[in-house]
Amino acid sequence: MSKEPTFPTSDAGSAAGAHGPDTPELSGVGADAAFSAAETSDQGGSADQAHDDAGLIGDDEGGTDVLESEEDVTFEAFVTRLEAVPDTGLVGESDQDVEPVNSLQAPVLSDVLLAVEELWPESLAEEWDRVGLVVGRPDAEISRIMFAVDPTLEVIDEALEWGAQLLITHHPLLLKGVNSVAATTGKGRAIHSLIEGGCALLTVHTNGDSAVGGVSDVLADILKLDDVLPLMPARNGLAEEGIGRVGFLPNPEKLGDLAAKVFLTLPAVAGGVRVSGEKDALVRKVAVCGGAGDSLFDAVRASDADVFVTADLRHHPASEAREARLDGRPYLIDLSHFASEWLWLPNAMVALGNVLGDQGFAAELALSQTNTDPWDFILTPGN
Repeated sequence: MSKEPTFPTSDAGSAAGAHGPDTPELSGVGADAAFSAAETSDQGGSADQAHDDAGLIGDDEGGTDVLESEEDVTFEAFVTRLEAVPDTGLVGESDQDVEPVNSLQAPVLSDVLLAVEELWPESLAEEWDRVGLVVGRPDAEISRIMFAVDPTLEVIDEALEWGAQLLITHHPLLLKGVNSVAATTGKGRAIHSLIEGGCALLTVHTNGDSAVGGVSDVLADILKLDDVLPLMPARNGLAEEGIGRVGFLPNPEKLGDLAAKVFLTLPAVAGGVRVSGEKDALVRKVAVCGGAGDSLFDAVRASDADVFVTADLRHHPASEAREARLDGRPYLIDLSHFASEWLWLPNAMVALGNVLGDQGFAAELALSQTNTDPWDFILTPGN
């Protein structure tokens, strides 16, 4: 799909500058390296103000990175900054001026797979899911890695143009069984393009949702939730691992204000954010689930959450949730599936860079600049 990228951008300083939509930012794993995505622009809106105080700040205890902000972040100009990155990689603003910070070697694919397993164990994936390596030779050298939500043809073209030897996506390419990968289908063309372009494909899906620092943890961190627990604890994981999260806001907030906070954090997508509930109703206990979460309504109700923040809410489950209690709770904040999960990618990229650096490897890391939300525009009353 051909939509202008509208993702969070990085204030990269002297180490790396923000690249245009057609040139992914090179993301170094090294001292003072800055990880960035393309410049954010509100579709159809203006960008009158930028805030420089929002950043992805390293969490020394957990090894993952959480989103923090000292002031409200505008939808038009969301700025990210990464700190506490290990001195083990490459920095630079373009292919021409990338220089090695040290003599660490590039990993081979099997090394990257070990690092990924350390962060997002396959044992945490749901039984129905298909995660892990889709395409690639374990002994292939991997010097450039790109992260994306979806392995679409456009994303694959972007990865190949940048020279990636590995594309890590959240969503699987082959979730259901196939009996042919002929290039007469979209999935077949994707497989052919990857193999012919020398690019491996790795899926980190529900194992990335469930693990500490995963998709829902990022949402919980953005909302600054306290006393966070999984909505559905993992069968084969730690007590803090599982699908979804539930926790408490530092102080009660109006539902409309909470929805606006989430909206201002997300990449711009046509569908925006939908809300069910009284705008001025106060909420404190919040359940979150990146991606489609209406299968978790029983767990959300059992948690006694005031509001559920998730994506892809369908008509009947949403209607039944509204009528289950006389007070209308849990209220609902419905996000774009793509946007809710994109928020995890910068954290995942930094986490992988940290682990590879600890293991003595260096690789260039980048975020896909392709907006893979399937919707291009929306009609609303008055618009």
